[in-house]
Amino acid sequence: MSTPEHARHPLMRSVLLGVLQRVFSLLLLLFVLTTLLFFLLRMTGDQALALAGPDATTEQITAIRAQFGLDRPLGVQYLSYIGELLRLDFGTSIISGQGAMREATSRLWATVALAITAMAVTVALAIPLGAWMGAMPNTGARRSLAGCIFLLQGMPGFVVALLLVQLFAVQLKWLPFMGYGSFSTWILPTLTLASFLLPKLTRVVASNVDAALREDYIRTARANGASFTELYWRHALPNALLGATALLGTQFAFLLSGSVITETIFGWPGIGSLLIRSIQSADFAVVQAVTLLIAIMVFLINTTTDASFQLLDPRLRRGAG
Repeated sequence: MSTPEHARHPLMRSVLLGVLQRVFSLLLLLFVLTTLLFFLLRMTGDQALALAGPDATTEQITAIRAQFGLDRPLGVQYLSYIGELLRLDFGTSIISGQGAMREATSRLWATVALAITAMAVTVALAIPLGAWMGAMPNTGARRSLAGCIFLLQGMPGFVVALLLVQLFAVQLKWLPFMGYGSFSTWILPTLTLASFLLPKLTRVVASNVDAALREDYIRTARANGASFTELYWRHALPNALLGATALLGTQFAFLLSGSVITETIFGWPGIGSLLIRSIQSADFAVVQAVTLLIAIMVFLINTTTDASFQLLDPRLRRGAG
């Protein structure tokens, strides 16, 4: 049955308005981020001094300032930078001589691939564990698992990384702790990131399953003879996974933006290690390009997560309507 003509136009306007609001939010986010980043980076010190080195003469430092336009007033530099961004010119790396955004995007796949792998491992472990914890009574086994998850959640990621390196790379010598390419180089950084995501997702799934099994309709159905297995697989677990969808989106966004330490420890050639190297070498153009790229990726992931959540939950669609 087709949508009436009088109802179609308001629906189209609503969709178009939502898209325009998202685009405006993204542009505003990029503008604010760009402005803050530009001035904060220049407050960290004189880029010309960092480029020239400690033994440079005054004439050499002056020449570097003139070469990169650092001798101009800060406001003029900012307006010039905004003008370049509007032309999609993100500057040039002072280290490699390549375009800053090109260098950032060349490292993006390594970070995305590691994030996807860590997310897959997390989902494969957290959903069964959380589903079991939520469905089981408060036995000793469940309390022990909950204690381990609580302990893991409070452990910083770099501590997990160092423990994994010490055990599997230094003592047992089973795995390399640096490098990129072979299957063995993926294991330790993947486990490090998964160790951060696993406790949160497990506890969310367990809590959602437990709450779903306490719903009135579940108790009524069981009183009427419905089996626990049928209610669990058809109602409790799907509702629990629906509630974990938003967490998956935010966690994946974190992996893209927050894996800096993991990539640095394991020598992973992603945007996180590039960001650290660029900050250390005062390569402002690359720092700004990497930050903008991360902001765009996180924004798109969060937007996709919200849209997926509305598609999966009919209640949100009715509320939006």
